[in-house]
Parts: sequence; structure tokens; C-alpha cells
Amino acid sequence: MKKARILIAVLLVIAALMPAQLFAQAKPIVLRLAETHPQDYPTTKGDYEFARLVKERSGGRIQIEVYYGSQLGQEKAVIEQVQFGAIDMTRVSISPVASFVPKLNAFQMPYLYRDEAHMWKVLKGDIGKGLLASLEPFGFIGLGWFEAGSRNFYNSKRPITKPEELKGLKIRVQESELMMGLVSAFGAVPTPMAYGEVYSALQTGVVDGAENNWPSYFSTSHYEVAKYFCLDEHTRVPEIIIGSKISLGRLSKADQDLIKQAALDAIDYQRAEWAKYEQISIDKVKAGGAQISYIGDKTEWQKLMDPLYKKQSKEIQDFVKQIQAVK
Repeated sequence: MKKARILIAVLLVIAALMPAQLFAQAKPIVLRLAETHPQDYPTTKGDYEFARLVKERSGGRIQIEVYYGSQLGQEKAVIEQVQFGAIDMTRVSISPVASFVPKLNAFQMPYLYRDEAHMWKVLKGDIGKGLLASLEPFGFIGLGWFEAGSRNFYNSKRPITKPEELKGLKIRVQESELMMGLVSAFGAVPTPMAYGEVYSALQTGVVDGAENNWPSYFSTSHYEVAKYFCLDEHTRVPEIIIGSKISLGRLSKADQDLIKQAALDAIDYQRAEWAKYEQISIDKVKAGGAQISYIGDKTEWQKLMDPLYKKQSKEIQDFVKQIQAVK
């Protein structure tokens, strides 16, 4: 009888504790992802698809909250917070990440890829996977790549069909030694300037031109004041999703693998969204009077980049050769 009373008491205690334990187990893991672009931008849509896949595949145990429009800060500050675990993940251009992981500079070299298909063979293959894995010693977990289109020259003076026609033009560039070197190699005058100042600078003649992708050319209305667009595709710089090694390191390996696979599986969705957005931009700028110069053979353009390539470290030069060898 005494044993029965003890057993009943134990069962009552277990029953009392069970709801709280089940509640604790049901509470989802919430991860924050920082995004600089607006909510309807293709990369942000890619973020949401990534979050959807993680939630679906984890049965709701893991949820990713997307903070778009720089709600959590600008790229460089966000990257630092991801490194220290204050923010769990971010989608950024590889340019600022390269200051932490120098090998990423190889992906920013001009005329590196034969075309978009070549770039994605590199990113989805052993080189891209290896580079994502190489971020861990720097405090990051590389999760995946997103499309950001190609960057091209445009100006207010004349159509550009040959590299020598850029000579003497004042071209707005990012504050980047590489981009300044690229523009200088064509005999143009690199002019570093804040992105938000470019429209008025083009309008007033402070600069003659700039360089960017189709959506940026359209969304900034630069086509209104610089109607000559040269499709030279001098750089294809992918976006990257990085996670905090501190934050994600608290998860099980199985959950980390689930998140990594979801990021990779979101790529095709984001690329499709980018292609749609890019086509809308192309149609709009053409309707707005932009004149497009299509560059077929880029051999002449590439040759002018030889001195710039030779300035790079041996590690970057060797890595470039691996990229160019991908068929």
C-alpha cells in the first residue's frame, strides 16, 4: 500500500511537470537575418524563401526573422555583429566581407567569368562550397550565394562600343582600390562618390558616368541623366549569406546542416526573382530612352586588365586560375 502511494505521488509530480516541459520544448529557436534591401527586392525575397524552407523542414522548431531595409544597421556594422554573435545571419555583397576574408577579393576581379552560367558553375561547385567553408576561421559560417547581376558602364556623353571610348570620362566608382584601378585602366577618371549623390552629379556634369547593374540603373533613375548604357559586364559580384559561428554553433549539427541546405535550395528561387526584376528594369529604361551598346567579344577589354591582375597576391592569382579553368 505504501509503495502504491509513493508511485501515485511520483506520477502526479511527473504529470504536473509535463506541460511546462512540453511548452519549453515547443518554443521555437528564432534567428535574426539582417538585409539592406527593401522588402520587395529579389535578394530579400530570397531571404524569405530561405526562412520558409528552414521553418518547413524543421517543423517550425527553427524560425528566421528577416529584418529588411537596414533595420539592424548598415552592411559593415552588421557583418561585425554577426561575427560577434549579436546578429545571427545577414545577406550582404561579398565586397565588405572581403575585408574580413581576403580570398573573396578574387570574385570581384573584372571579366573573371565567361558569362553568368560560368559564374554559377563556380559558385555551386567545389570552389564555391570550399570558399563558404573557409569562412569559419573568421567567425562566420558561409551558407549560400545569391545573384546580383553584372555591373556595366553608363554615361551622359556618348555610346561606348570600344574600351578606348571611355578615355577621359569621369566615372563614379565605389571607394575601392580595385574599381579605381579598373576605370583607370581604360583611361577614364575614377571618381569615388557616395551612391546617393550620383544622380545630381550626373545631372550637373560633376561626373560623366557611373557603373552598376540593370536594376540599380533603373531604380535610381540614372537612365534619365545618363542614357548611354554599355553592356560590357565587367564584374559579376555575387551576394552571400553568412551566419554567426557563435550563434549557429549553439545548434546541433543536424540543425546547422538543415539551415545550410535550405540556403543552397533558396538560390534558384532568388535567381528567378532576380531575372524577372532585371527584365522589368531593362524594359523600363529602354522605354525611357536609354541607348544600349551590346559588347560581344570582350578580349580587348580583358587585355587591359592584365596589369590589375598582376598586382594581386599570388593566392588571388592562383585562385583566379582555378575559377577560369572551370568549364
